[in-house]
Amino acid sequence: MYIFNKITVNPQLPKRINRLNDIANNLWWSWNTNFLSLLKEIDIDLWEKVGKNPVKFLKQVSQEKLDSACQNQNLLKKYDKFVDDFDDYMKSKNTWFAKKYPENDNNLIAYFSAEYGLDETIPIYSGGLGILSGDHLKSASDLGIPLVAVGLLYKKGYFNQKIDGRGLQETEYNEIDLTELPIVPVKDVDDTDLLVSVDMPLKKLYLKVWQISVGRVNLYLMDSDIEENIPEYREITKTLYGGNQDMRISQEIVLGMAGVELLRRLGLKPTVYHMNEGHSSFLILKLIENTIKDKKVSFNIARDIVSSKTVFTTHTPVPAGNDIFPLELMEKYFKNYWDKLGITKQDFFKMGKRPNAKQDSGFDMGILALKVAGKKNGVSKLHGAVSRELFGDAWPHIAANESPISYVTNGIHTCSWLASNIKELYNKYLMPYWQDNIQYDQTWERIYSIPDEELWNAHQERKEKLIELVKKSTTNRLYRSRI
Repeated sequence: MYIFNKITVNPQLPKRINRLNDIANNLWWSWNTNFLSLLKEIDIDLWEKVGKNPVKFLKQVSQEKLDSACQNQNLLKKYDKFVDDFDDYMKSKNTWFAKKYPENDNNLIAYFSAEYGLDETIPIYSGGLGILSGDHLKSASDLGIPLVAVGLLYKKGYFNQKIDGRGLQETEYNEIDLTELPIVPVKDVDDTDLLVSVDMPLKKLYLKVWQISVGRVNLYLMDSDIEENIPEYREITKTLYGGNQDMRISQEIVLGMAGVELLRRLGLKPTVYHMNEGHSSFLILKLIENTIKDKKVSFNIARDIVSSKTVFTTHTPVPAGNDIFPLELMEKYFKNYWDKLGITKQDFFKMGKRPNAKQDSGFDMGILALKVAGKKNGVSKLHGAVSRELFGDAWPHIAANESPISYVTNGIHTCSWLASNIKELYNKYLMPYWQDNIQYDQTWERIYSIPDEELWNAHQERKEKLIELVKKSTTNRLYRSRI
């Protein structure tokens, strides 16, 4: 028997509940998790089977289950409420930013990060940096901050951790199925896939662009795994933090330089470019190049212009946070690029070096950002102070503790981290629409009105769920490692 092709038939959403698809394809549901209970109610067994992935669920749920849902008046009442909440959220003009900065409605912040932790079903993050980036987008959405985000689409994501029978870690990479995720290709004006390009040593690299909707914020991800590229270039964006230094510098050229080109292709003109850690620092070079071309100015003037619209957040002084590339590698990937900037090769290399560094020291991505970005900050008051000391020699003419590195204390996106039963308590005892006003002190004044017993019972429910999760995970691991 020969199999020539495979046909996938997706269920048709009845008109009465066809907005399920709109909500499933916007990560608004990742912090409005009551919506997910609606899908669970339609088919609880399938919901568990698909790993609580709403897009995958709607592709696999039976037509019979969907038709049955349309006869469930209680379910339809919940559905209508979720649709109204989603539409009100997406269309609202009464946001914190709109009220606080009405004159800045034409501004746009471009946020660059190597990873985004938005939901466990989208494995394009590894840890804290990605979780911060994901929470940053969700908070920007809630506050109505005009922000667009740029990153890479890692089809193999970051590795899955497994523990073998001897207690040792095993790493496992699985290619993600984009058709089962809330990720859509971005189209050009002629309805073809939008492609951006960047020069590489062997030939030009082309990148397909994908979009994730995070509430009111759009995240654009670049993907090198397309037919237009040679085999080795198709691997560039496949794995987060994978490969050797050639792979890392290639990824960071894509993130920073192709990322700037992507925003231009989309017709977006950011007021501010925010680099979340040093991985995207090459965007500075592309911005300087574009400014020289567009404004017909010298390198020094272009650098000052770029400085006025760039922000850099440093997270850690270790190499994992700020790559340092050998100069020969920089020359391989940026050969003659300094001519485009109107400077010498030596001056180009100095952009990524501390002032008193040795001649053969590498090109430090963190130093590049610190030298040019007009604003730089650590992620807490203490970290800001530590960073001023650690990077003090970048400004040799001032005392280290006076280095121009400030701080912004890291926060979280509250509704992403609150358990559903805790949210229910808050809905009961806090002011109406507290989720939209978490930044105000008065929102939390009623927190003391929650009875201790109810709060403790909610805590116990979470503890019981955690214990069950640990038991299940441990049992599965022991079964896997049986000899």
